Order: sequence, then C-alpha cells, then structure tokens
Amino acid sequence: MSVRTADVGRPGAMARAAATPTLSQSLARTARRNRLAVLAALTLVTAVGLAVAAPWLPLLDPDAVDTVKRLGPPLTPGHPLGTDEFGRDLLARLVWGARVSLLAGVGTAAAAMLVGVALGILGGFYTGWIENLVMRLTDILMAFPYILLAIAIVAGLGPGLRNAMIAIAIVGFPIYTRLVRGIVLSLREREFVEAARALGASDPVVLRRHVLPHLLSPVIVAFSLDVGAKILATAGLSFLGLGTQPPTADWGSMLATGRQFVILRPHVVLLPGLAIFVIVLALNLVGDALRDLLDPRAAQR
Repeated sequence: MSVRTADVGRPGAMARAAATPTLSQSLARTARRNRLAVLAALTLVTAVGLAVAAPWLPLLDPDAVDTVKRLGPPLTPGHPLGTDEFGRDLLARLVWGARVSLLAGVGTAAAAMLVGVALGILGGFYTGWIENLVMRLTDILMAFPYILLAIAIVAGLGPGLRNAMIAIAIVGFPIYTRLVRGIVLSLREREFVEAARALGASDPVVLRRHVLPHLLSPVIVAFSLDVGAKILATAGLSFLGLGTQPPTADWGSMLATGRQFVILRPHVVLLPGLAIFVIVLALNLVGDALRDLLDPRAAQR
C-alpha cells in the first residue's frame, strides 16, 4: 500500500501502511493457517486440469460398450478402476463426467449470480414498484422447496442437461438477490453515496464507483460456495433422469445406472459418489478460505 507524501510526517502513517498486508502476504498467511484449503485447491486444480485435457489423455472411449467385461472390478487389465454394467471404462467415464458436472456447476452458479446480482441491485438501490416487484418474485421462488421447484421446471421444459441448468439457475438466483439487496440497502444511505449524489453523479456512476466494489468480496465468496451446491443439484436431477441423458457420462447418471449393482459391484456407485463428495467438499473448503481472506476483519486476527 502506497503512502502519500503529505502523510509521511504524520505519526503512525508509515506504521499503518506497513501493517496492511498485501494480497500475497494474505494468501501466504491463509495457506499457513488452513492447510486443508490448500489441499482442496490443489484437488480442484487437478480435477479441472483432467477435465479440460480429457480429449488428449490416453483414455478409452467412455461410451464404448464391451459386454464381455461388464462389471469388471478395479485393477482389471486395461481398466484401472473397473467397468460398469455395459463394460464401459469407469476411469474414462469419471474424467469425461467431470467435464459435464463441473461445467454444469460453474455455468448454473454463474447464471444464477448474474441474474441475482442484477435484481438485488435494482431491489436495493431503487424504491417503489421496482423494489416490490423484485422482492415479491424472490419471495415466491423461495417459498417453494428448492429441488421440487427445479424438478417441476424441468418437467415443463423437458429432460436434458441444458434445461436442468436453466431450472437450477432459476431456483438459485434468489440467494444472490437477498445477499446483494441487503448490502446495497446499507450502502445507499452511506455518506460517500450521498456526497456523490450531491456532486451531481448519476445513478450508473454511483453504482459503478461506490456500490459494485463493495459487492465483489461477498459475491465471490457466495459463488465459490454455491458451485458445489449446483453440482449436487445437477447430479440429483441427472440421478432422476431429468438431467444428462445416456450415454453421456455424468456423475449423477452414473450413480443412477449403477445403483442396482451396489451389492454385487459397489465400486460402480462408490466411484462417482466419491468424486461428487470430494469436489463439493473441496469447493466448500476453498470458499471458507476465501471468506477468511476477503474479510477485512481477518487481518486483525
């Protein structure tokens, strides 16, 4: 943090500047305090890297059927993690399924964030019919059970990954709307906002310069935690047959097709279930670490 020339001679100015940690220092401190978050971040980087590089990895065709080798256990020759009920390689399907599950989780969370942040700003910054319309819409959506409303929307749109993502984004944006509206309401009456208005600043200028910067930290943290919830929701719809359709590899659909063999060959269900568990847990740990990192009070601890 730089110190103005006029402040150099003031008592404590240099001390305050020296005491303010840089981003790299904050990251290093968070990494030392939270080793689990570092491990979780490495897990996410590995999963994303495998998903992105799947077309170039030496993997078998995830949709190739070989009934002679169906339900092969782990360490089967040519199939390190075994095969499913159609003889398809589980390692290849897990890696390719990561592409679908991670894309669905990030995509639905991003769509919900964009819609929720926009409506939250409108509902918090403007009063009257705009605020009433935004909040009544939010209240209606939050009055329904989350997953049941998503199922109802997919039932109306038709099964498929795209429709499942649309449904989950629709039922997920009220969380962001509530969060952003509360922050904007507290900022709307602050002195620096009123001073900007008194100087003739328009609403877009006030929002861009004085409101949006205060939304970045809480929205980033909420997004990092929400991606895991969206992966779970997408996997749940795929498990019910409303998301990804066969033969496309997806962790939720892999759970659905393998559940009937849970006693005979438990690895068919355990592997995709473990993948979902590890990724969602890693996202939650990284989200908690981001919250501590971006919280201004963390520097005082």
